[in-house]
Amino acid sequence: MPSPLNILLVDDEVVRAAMVEEALMAEGHRVICRLTSPASLNEMVERHQPDVVIIDMESPDRDTLESMALLNRENPRPVVFFADQHDSDTLQAALKAGVSAYVVDGLVPERVEAIVEVAIARFDAFHSMRQELDKARNQLAERKRIERAKGLLMKHQSCDEEQAYRMLRKLAMDRGQRIAEVADSVIDILDRLNPPLESPQGRSDQRGSRS
Repeated sequence: MPSPLNILLVDDEVVRAAMVEEALMAEGHRVICRLTSPASLNEMVERHQPDVVIIDMESPDRDTLESMALLNRENPRPVVFFADQHDSDTLQAALKAGVSAYVVDGLVPERVEAIVEVAIARFDAFHSMRQELDKARNQLAERKRIERAKGLLMKHQSCDEEQAYRMLRKLAMDRGQRIAEVADSVIDILDRLNPPLESPQGRSDQRGSRS
């Protein structure tokens, strides 16, 4: 049996929202917040910390898309959107805004459980992929900073690449820091000791302005 979920429900029809809440409760879940508009969606998610967000509207307008995009940036959650109307452009905009499952033909209480499970699975897969991508980007950025630090050490200490790397590694061990952190310190210090030389063109322009 799936673990009970805390759900934030957005639905401007009171009777339908009550039916959905009843169906969710029958499956062991709990609606911890019910909104009639997504205007305060991000704020309410931050306050109540739901596991899933369910939105039931005729179609997401621009304000709704902006609210979902803000949520996806600041408090990402699996979002299930039930729409009464189908439009390809709106569907793509909703998915881009962070919707995990977009269901046309409105909300049917009996289908909610299965759709929520799919939305959570999609969200988890996408979130994991995004974390892996961020990790790869950070590792690449760190490697670039380490290479730059080695280059500065090679120039400043008149040493080869292996010796420069050993210096970074020893500093990291002595300080109890990662090599990338030490590389940042080295870059900062050596850049200040050796500021970029002004271009000949720049000096020529300055002489011209003084004359």
